[in-house]
Amino acid sequence: MKVKIGGYPKYFYPKYFYWLDRLFGWNPKQMISVRIDPYDTWSMDHTLAPIILPMLVQLKDTNHGAPNVDAADVPKELRATKKQLDAYGKNGDVDPKHFERWNWIMDEMIWTFEQKCRDDWTMDYYGPYIEGEDGKFLSGRFEWTDREGKQAHQLRMTNGFKLFGKYFEQLWD
Repeated sequence: MKVKIGGYPKYFYPKYFYWLDRLFGWNPKQMISVRIDPYDTWSMDHTLAPIILPMLVQLKDTNHGAPNVDAADVPKELRATKKQLDAYGKNGDVDPKHFERWNWIMDEMIWTFEQKCRDDWTMDYYGPYIEGEDGKFLSGRFEWTDREGKQAHQLRMTNGFKLFGKYFEQLWD
């Protein structure tokens, strides 16, 4: 995969762009070049995760606003009460936990992509190999030691991917 994304064009003479486009077909746009190799789509989730993760981290660090977040997507302690929503809604303001909810969503998405970039996260839930007297492994595979923990980990990752899809159009600064 090779991706090259140029900067946004600078508009110095906006009134002339219409004529330049009409006469010469010149229209300043952001230059984007993407080449996808066949092996990039073999495991596309693993190809995209290392690209998405640093973008999410940078967005969280430089964030200047927060979109509305559905109450069902966050823990109960981050949800606004009806009284708070009514009081703040009258003035056009946001409730006190508005930005905390978005930060929690961002943290969940970042954690999810960190786990996706770790190919071996499932190893946290396996037991050790069993060695014989001669130093060779007796067991040809790992044994599960914490099935519930692995399942909870996977459910949290699945929720993070769901949040990423749901709030994809809100990933702006």
